[in-house]
Amino acid sequence: MTPDLASADALVAAALLGASRVIVCAHVTPDGDAVGSALALTMALKRTGIDAVPTLADHHAGPSTYAFLEGFDLYRPTKDLLPADVFVALDTPNWRRLGDAEPLARAATTLVALDHHADNDRFGTIDLVDPDAASTCSIVWRLLPLLGVLPTSAIASACYAGLMTDTGRFSYGNTTPLALRDAAEMIEAGADARRIYSRIYETRTAASLALHGRVLARITLANGGRIAYSWMTDADLSATGARPEDTENIVDAVRQIGGVDAVVFFKVQHDTVKVSLRAKCPTLDVAAVAHRFGGGGHTAAAGAAAPLPLESAIEAVLAQLPGAR
Repeated sequence: MTPDLASADALVAAALLGASRVIVCAHVTPDGDAVGSALALTMALKRTGIDAVPTLADHHAGPSTYAFLEGFDLYRPTKDLLPADVFVALDTPNWRRLGDAEPLARAATTLVALDHHADNDRFGTIDLVDPDAASTCSIVWRLLPLLGVLPTSAIASACYAGLMTDTGRFSYGNTTPLALRDAAEMIEAGADARRIYSRIYETRTAASLALHGRVLARITLANGGRIAYSWMTDADLSATGARPEDTENIVDAVRQIGGVDAVVFFKVQHDTVKVSLRAKCPTLDVAAVAHRFGGGGHTAAAGAAAPLPLESAIEAVLAQLPGAR
């Protein structure tokens, strides 16, 4: 750990331990790392006697994929909360990604930003941003000793869920020796690796699999065969009966195709197209592509939202990727 990160760790721990009330929130449309880090930090703070509550950055209920995690029932809607003295923004690179929770974040006396995205805007009163961390759950895990908290099985399970999903089941390039050591510690602390994997990846509904089938059937090669992409719309959710959270890992299914530099998944929602990019070539920076559309992320995994019709969004994104004419 660098001296700067060690100093930031200490500042964050001091701010949290000095708080009487803390609101914890991750980005809109939360994934496993967002949910896991929010629940783990909330449960850890409660063990110190701090009044901590997790909330969601959008008005939807939390993704049911992670409802099996202990602490999931602690979530409260932003509309029911008054500002706290400390607001923690997890896995969130900028104000915009806080969605409905942004007013609560701006009203807090102290805003703590915990994140592992290199493109984080450093918008907090205290910023703890570690791009080398495999997940934001890894950062929360590192904070526990500074908070004086021994991890319970519930905290370890929440952290393991986030670490596992953000490393692509320990298959992405961010699966470092440290990430695997963290995973081992989480398992030693009570995380049931087999159960967590099964609940997240092996309990899909028939509707979810039908949605995946539609997306896989649409895979198209572009840019001289260097890019593969697919797409879906809200109509696909209605037709299959799938839930919005069933779309979380579809890009990884598309990513299985070989012989390409990158894959792209386009998800149409009303008048916006959400774009998920995954690099398969180690020298390709898809975060740079996402930035051109107001998004961001990691070198190998990034996303954006384009206020364009689907056909225009596909054309615009493909024009920024290898093999474009």
